[in-house]
Amino acid sequence: MSPAPRSVKIKGTGSYTPQKALTNNDLSKIVDTSDEWIFTRTGIKERRIAGESETSSSMGAEASKRALEASGLSPEEIDVIVVGTMTPDMPFPSTACLVQEKLGIKNAVCFDVEAACSGFLYILEIATGLLATGRYRNALVIGSEKLSSILDWEDRTTCVLFGDGAGAAVIGFAEQGDDSKIIDFRLGADGSKADMLHQPGGGCAIPPSPASLDGRQHFLKMRGKEVFKQAVRVMGQAAVEILEQNGIESDQLACVIPHQANMRIIESISSRLNIPIERFFLNLDKYGNTSAASIPIALDEAARAGRIKNGDTILLIAFGAGLTWGSALVRW
Repeated sequence: MSPAPRSVKIKGTGSYTPQKALTNNDLSKIVDTSDEWIFTRTGIKERRIAGESETSSSMGAEASKRALEASGLSPEEIDVIVVGTMTPDMPFPSTACLVQEKLGIKNAVCFDVEAACSGFLYILEIATGLLATGRYRNALVIGSEKLSSILDWEDRTTCVLFGDGAGAAVIGFAEQGDDSKIIDFRLGADGSKADMLHQPGGGCAIPPSPASLDGRQHFLKMRGKEVFKQAVRVMGQAAVEILEQNGIESDQLACVIPHQANMRIIESISSRLNIPIERFFLNLDKYGNTSAASIPIALDEAARAGRIKNGDTILLIAFGAGLTWGSALVRW
């Protein structure tokens, strides 16, 4: 009889956010808005903006150093690096390869995944699956975004929502007798709604040209009301489905870490799951929406603040462009 497969667990987390904070009052000097207008509609008070020399790879590397330190592993022990980002340093090579070089990791499989704000859950499942093959021991999964580089700072409906930052996690096999594990995932996508949230220019469909630049095609575009409705629906659905398929009641969850996009969306999810908002970990007010970095930054802050303890069951849920969505259950 072959031995039972070993569980994969999160061994350490880390995060990095730029020093520069851009407050709502600061934004009111750039576009026609106000602190009251932004906060009452989103729950955001400020967001971090990366410096000119900071990139998705440099921020991802800083978050990774902290995750490695927390895990007790050395760079030499990492076999896989996966980065979730929609703001790569460049179209190619992958941001993961650039992070690899910055960390001095020699023998690792490296690649990027683009699933927008759902990116961290996508790469977490991919990396967990790679470890399950038995060919790899430890993986570094990173969500990193420099969204300030693709924002239209003349569009008050979008530029107030997003920020920069990175979060990372080291995953590997649990030792015998350790009940910590990544329990399950539920991912989904609906490409028929791709135009609700996208960046039209920059790819092969609309390559850079004077016309695409003049038409502001290289900035993020979003139909906010439609995105809001879809986010509430599919995040709630992904959460309900993963709890049901694993026989877990909502009151068994010690903490819910949602994608930090909009406080009204999170409150709607709280109501649908019948989980008090106090059990949600929130840092939206400090960072805004950091896309694929959102969940790993919150996960790291929750762990370091003692909001997650050994043996706790936690739920991660996300929604993003694509449209994409996902949920994950983790026993800490």
